[in-house]
Amino acid sequence: MGLARRNFLKNIGLAMAGTMMVRIPALGRAVMPGGDLLLARQPDTAWLASLYDRGQTTTYLKSRNELQYIGMPVGGILCGTVYLGGDGRLWLWDIFNLNQEGIEPKEVDWKEAVLGQAKKVRSRDGACYIQPSKDIRPLEQGMALKLTIGKETMVRPLDEASWPEIAFEATYPMATIRYIDPALPVELTLEAFSPFIPLNEDDSGLPVTLLSFHIRNKGKVPVEATLLGWLGNKAGIHHAKEDQHERVNTSAGGNGWKGVLSAVRAKDAASTAWQQSPDNGNLCLAALDDKATVITQLELPLTETSFSRSRQEAVVHRIKEKLIAGVAVRHRLLPGRDIRTDFAISWYFPNLSFKDIQGKGRYYANHFADAAAVVTYVREHHARLTADSRLWKTTWYDASLPWWLMERTFLNISTLATTTAHRFQSGRFYAWEGVGACEGTCTHVWQYAQAVGRIFPALERDTRQRVDLAIGMQPDGGILFRGEAEKRPAIDGQAGTVLRIYREHQMTTNDRFLRQNWPQIKKATQFIIRQDRNGDGLEDTPMENTLDAVWDGEIAWIAGLCIAAVQAGALMAAEVGDTAFADTCKAYVQKGRRNMETQLYNGEYFIHQPDKIKGRSVIGSYNTCHIDQVYGQSWAFQVGMDRVLDKEKTLSALRALWKYNFMEDVGPYLASHPGGRPYALPGEGGMILNTNPYKEAYPFGVKDAWQLGYFNECMSGFEHQVASHMMAEGMTTEALTLTKAVHDRYHAAKRNPFNEIECSDHYARAMASYGTFITACGFACHGPHQYIRFAPALQKENFRAPFVTAEGWGTYTQQQQQGRGNYRLALKHGQLSLRTCCFEQASPAAVVVKADARQLPATFTHENGRVTITLKQAVTLHAGETLQVTMTS
Repeated sequence: MGLARRNFLKNIGLAMAGTMMVRIPALGRAVMPGGDLLLARQPDTAWLASLYDRGQTTTYLKSRNELQYIGMPVGGILCGTVYLGGDGRLWLWDIFNLNQEGIEPKEVDWKEAVLGQAKKVRSRDGACYIQPSKDIRPLEQGMALKLTIGKETMVRPLDEASWPEIAFEATYPMATIRYIDPALPVELTLEAFSPFIPLNEDDSGLPVTLLSFHIRNKGKVPVEATLLGWLGNKAGIHHAKEDQHERVNTSAGGNGWKGVLSAVRAKDAASTAWQQSPDNGNLCLAALDDKATVITQLELPLTETSFSRSRQEAVVHRIKEKLIAGVAVRHRLLPGRDIRTDFAISWYFPNLSFKDIQGKGRYYANHFADAAAVVTYVREHHARLTADSRLWKTTWYDASLPWWLMERTFLNISTLATTTAHRFQSGRFYAWEGVGACEGTCTHVWQYAQAVGRIFPALERDTRQRVDLAIGMQPDGGILFRGEAEKRPAIDGQAGTVLRIYREHQMTTNDRFLRQNWPQIKKATQFIIRQDRNGDGLEDTPMENTLDAVWDGEIAWIAGLCIAAVQAGALMAAEVGDTAFADTCKAYVQKGRRNMETQLYNGEYFIHQPDKIKGRSVIGSYNTCHIDQVYGQSWAFQVGMDRVLDKEKTLSALRALWKYNFMEDVGPYLASHPGGRPYALPGEGGMILNTNPYKEAYPFGVKDAWQLGYFNECMSGFEHQVASHMMAEGMTTEALTLTKAVHDRYHAAKRNPFNEIECSDHYARAMASYGTFITACGFACHGPHQYIRFAPALQKENFRAPFVTAEGWGTYTQQQQQGRGNYRLALKHGQLSLRTCCFEQASPAAVVVKADARQLPATFTHENGRVTITLKQAVTLHAGETLQVTMTS
């Protein structure tokens, strides 16, 4: 890394010259890793160099007032939303199937930029961006520590008010919180998470939060330390009635754990209506220690005696009365000794349903009868679940790439652990665009979300087969873009879905998925080809798109996306032996590419050619510089395809986006272009969706349309898509700068770092951020072909990063020096079968391949700086095994 950074500093003047010039001294008022505001006059070179530094974990501190907005999702994926706060307390608790829009449905007043035009901003329009949510606590939950040192006893709640300093390390999916008080003889650390194991969606989908405490006695005398946790009984929070129901706390336990099960029951035992209520269910507070003390009714506020009381008999209360459960664990620590104590909070609210949607119930109900059964499973498999989760955290963050980049590109997958996304009892994945807003696992939004298909590919594969190619598939091959909640296809969603099908095929180990679904896949691809009415390879049928309007004409971003999709169709056709259709697709791609590069390229960037009859009487992007104009090429890089558009013209288009659309401070632009939603505010950097370089009076054709507001916004999902593309094309600094702009907008001093907002909270499109990680690694894989490739975009001399394939994950390491290259795949989990590997190195004379100590016969070819190695026989690596490739000149 040191060499790469020195070279960068040495050559920064040349690298940033001309149209590539990075115009940002400071990204407005960006917040640096230490939490200080970046001064506007800081030298360009120092700031830009900091983008490449490895850095350290982003740590938010109480002393800098950075804890109040933090809400890291720490429930299992597809199980509702439970937030981990900056001080370790849990909040929000959207687990009761309320199906509300936004994490906090509200309207806030906002004055647009300097124009002072007041407007009401709803949850779906960015209310939580302007006024971040905090301290939403529908039920009581907390932890406290009691210390006895000699004759002195003290009680310290684990909350922000009770500690001089608290440090929150933002390493999703497992956060570390340090409670700091130099006056105490103990060190206390909390590790909070739900099991999260890539490729294992079931164990990653447990409705449970684990609170793992580590206590060390750093003093010179023994210490008695007792941890007490409490949880309010709020089952039936919305529908339980005083005259019909009652609250019940009962002790629970099993092998290695004790706790309290909290529920609501109908007073009339014969009543069945309550069984169907959305908030009928239960919660369980448990200590994973069979020596724990159970308190079925705990009185708050706490006293010293609260920690020693025990009550195991069942307690029944009226609905309006508070009923709080408690569990305590006591330890005696000698000087220098330490202990780890684990608590679990689980929930079970299975009655999920949405109107007119094919599916109901929660997937976890297939495996568990109540919240206590969840704890029993977690305790039984605790060693494996925690070890695998910690192994993934270590594997992900043990990279040479900048730490902040690893955080921002990955943490958006936490969207799966919110009420944006669900899994029905049937196993069907179902999602909104953002929390409770815009139904139907929308194809034109979710196709941007690269993370899910790479981390939990089985979910995406099932969605393609069960929904897109079945529920949503029409006789003509069109795919309804919201499943059964829609009656039309969207052309960008259609193309993106074909590309996702190719990705899902690559993330398997055989061709069963492709062959089983090929007739429908072919129909979907043929549908795209038929939307080219004049036969020039450029889609021109008026259809819905992600900007919520029907556009006419030949539109670069849509035409290019269709070209990429048909190219994917050609590759899939070739794999199943449908050579005639593969030839049809290739002809479309060649014609479309040629005409897009000649008819839709204006010499600087790609545009929207109006319909010949309607002209510019309807909404469109026309001569403006549109953020997605070369999205098709961006998508191609995500699935290892080569060019679908000319490289120089594509680079010119990306440079135009950098020149016209990226702004270190969006404030002045928004002041003169009102109407958009507030996803970036004055003083913050970002990339505007559309700009008007030609200063046309009505650049979007129409004067008035509600969709016009989109063009003046910074929507992070689109920004991540562009950043991933820039990374793939060698515009590394621009890619890092754009991603850092988003990262800084979501610094905890301003708002929740884990909630990228577009149309409501935890917006799915933001998971495009994972695509930037993919292109930073130059990663491609094809499971059925037993193929893997790495081509890092930076730090080529000494590169290290995680990788995930169809059945296994691990760490890739690359070292290059003086004509010698070492390339190493260390598998950490699962298995990986390989026949072909591809790396970047100049003209090697010899290649040696070893699986651990065993040398493998192989041949190699070299072309355009890439070395492709083919093993005589495929090799299967298992966890703990390594493939080592050495190349010498």
